Amino acid sequence: MSQPLRIGALLSGGGRTLMNIADRIDNGSLNAEVVLVISSRTSASGVERSQDRGFEVRVARKKDFETEDALHDAITAWLLEKEVDLVCLCGYLRWFRLDPPFVGKVMNIHPALLPDFGGKGMYGEHVHRAVIAAGKTESGCTVHFVDDRYDHGPTIVQRKCPVLPDDDADSLAARVFEQECLAYPEAIRLFAEKRVRLVEGKIEISEQAGSGARQ
Repeated sequence: MSQPLRIGALLSGGGRTLMNIADRIDNGSLNAEVVLVISSRTSASGVERSQDRGFEVRVARKKDFETEDALHDAITAWLLEKEVDLVCLCGYLRWFRLDPPFVGKVMNIHPALLPDFGGKGMYGEHVHRAVIAAGKTESGCTVHFVDDRYDHGPTIVQRKCPVLPDDDADSLAARVFEQECLAYPEAIRLFAEKRVRLVEGKIEISEQAGSGARQ
C-alpha cells in the first residue's frame, strides 16, 4: 500500500467540493488524506464543515497581512510545513500565487468547459448564467493544473452534461456539480497514482500506475 497523498485544500465558501473529496477518501476510493484546509474567509461555512470532519483549518485573510506578497508567502509556508503533495483549490475565489515548489502540484476545478467561460469574475452562478445566455446546449466542468492566470492551466479531466431548454442557473449548476463530483476525484486519483504530470506546460497521462503516491 502506497502512502496516502497529502492534500492541502483552499476554499472560500461552503466547501462542497472538499466534502466530496473527503467522502471519496472515507469510502476508500481515494488513497489520500486532507492535511490542511486554508480559507480566505473566517465566515465561510466550509471552515466549520472542515473542522467538523477533523481537518486542521487556517484562515488567510488579506486584511491580516501587510502586503499581498506576505499573504501568499504565508500560504506557501503553511503548505510546505504540512508537506503537502497536492494543492486542491475547492471554490477558492482568490488568485493563487504559484511558487516553484508547487508547479504541477496545484489543481483547480471550474464549472464550465474551459477555455470557454473562464477568467476573473467567472465563478459559480456567473458561469452558468453566461453559458445559458450564450445559448449553449452543452456545459460541464474542467479540472486543470493551475498556472499564473485564472482558469488557464492545462486540462487534466473534463466531463460534460447537457444544457436543457428550461434551465436556469440553479438547475444547470446542480447538473454540472454532479459531474464535478466525479471529475475532481478522477484527476486526484491520476495524480496519486503518478499517472498524470505536467511536462513543459503540457499534460501527460500514462496507462500504468506508478510505484507510490508521493511526488
